[in-house]
Amino acid sequence: RTCPFETSPHRPIVADDALPPDGDPVGETPDYTPEQLERRRRLIDAAFELGAAGGYEAVHMRDVAATANVALATIYRNFTSKDHLLAEAMSEWTGRLRDRVAQRPPKGDNPTDQMIDVLDRACATMARQPKLSKALVRAMASPDAGVRSSGGAVRSSIADVGDPILAHLDADTRADILAVLGHVWYSALITWANGRTDFDTVADELHRACRVLISPYNP
Repeated sequence: RTCPFETSPHRPIVADDALPPDGDPVGETPDYTPEQLERRRRLIDAAFELGAAGGYEAVHMRDVAATANVALATIYRNFTSKDHLLAEAMSEWTGRLRDRVAQRPPKGDNPTDQMIDVLDRACATMARQPKLSKALVRAMASPDAGVRSSGGAVRSSIADVGDPILAHLDADTRADILAVLGHVWYSALITWANGRTDFDTVADELHRACRVLISPYNP
């Protein structure tokens, strides 16, 4: 099985985002065996598959276990909750977006147009899988400690995409622009996921944010 968002080979799913029960970051990355990584990968693929078919409500941990052909206890050794699992799927997807951008650089004559091209590609991909996209957005709003760690991985992948486009700016300005863009994107997705707007409006909001934030710094 592969992620419905992307049919390219998996990038490794490492455990940088693991959290202990109290929610504080782990000091060291746990060592996963190849077999454990493969089971973790199958669980995330199963979440993608079930979410794409039926949305958030269709992702039940027992069904994920059955689809991935692993024991139910294995899920809870990897993920604290369904929301954590779906948030990790979102992290996986943004990582794949980062990899695709590296393989096919953004189009545009200036940083504003290049950032809009990247965000348009991301929005088009999400719009093709609305049930899954809404499930991932809903999970990212959860207060679960594991979701917080996965959210950090999502932000890191987005920064990896945006940093080369804004390489002519100093590090603090780049970080500020990308942070605000991330907030605009998340807010627009929440509004869309709640049925209050369509995906064209999400794209329009991102275009406007790019023009306001980046155009003054175009070379």
